[in-house]
Amino acid sequence: MKEVEVSAKTVDEAIQMALEQLGVDEDQVEVVVLRKGKSGVLGVGAEEARIKVRLLPQLQEKDDVAKVAMEILETLVKSMGIVAEIRATQASAGELPVTLNIEGDDLGILIGRRGQTLASLQYIVRLIVAEKLKMWVPINVDVVGYKKRRYESLRSLALRLAEQVKTRRRPITLEPMPADERRIIHLALSDHPDVSTQSMGEGEARKVAILLKKR
Repeated sequence: MKEVEVSAKTVDEAIQMALEQLGVDEDQVEVVVLRKGKSGVLGVGAEEARIKVRLLPQLQEKDDVAKVAMEILETLVKSMGIVAEIRATQASAGELPVTLNIEGDDLGILIGRRGQTLASLQYIVRLIVAEKLKMWVPINVDVVGYKKRRYESLRSLALRLAEQVKTRRRPITLEPMPADERRIIHLALSDHPDVSTQSMGEGEARKVAILLKKR
């Protein structure tokens, strides 16, 4: 079972760093606090927090996962009084993760500001599916391809900003983003020869900075 140990100034910051390393959400892991850390006095005696993060077991056989997830999502959408069609897609037949795309007209209400409503809907679907199957399942929920367009836009933005950092030789900090969007920025620039990325801040204020690599 995959696990990582991470140190940071606070436990919350260490958790966020671990999630980004593993490329998962917090509800997919078990967190063990090895050391809470302390600030010390004027920096003297300070200790970083240290945690161990372990991936929870995930379902390996797809079988009826898509069917169960679709039924749950259809029930949730219908209970909101929204008329829409839900389609399930996979990278390859029988493989996980499953992506459920909600299709229809005027579905902006399901996306919300910066995709916050969509993120909450996905979280609820994952929780209910996990409860039914007694196992964590990596299910993605999208609305008329919003996430795909958003991720492509973020990748393009990351590359443009990287060139600006390279040219101006000054770091650029992006607006706060959810964890999955921060991962897009990190991945887009992970092999860039001139810049690196770093997450900073806590909770909903966590953001990504693009920095010039030190020579």
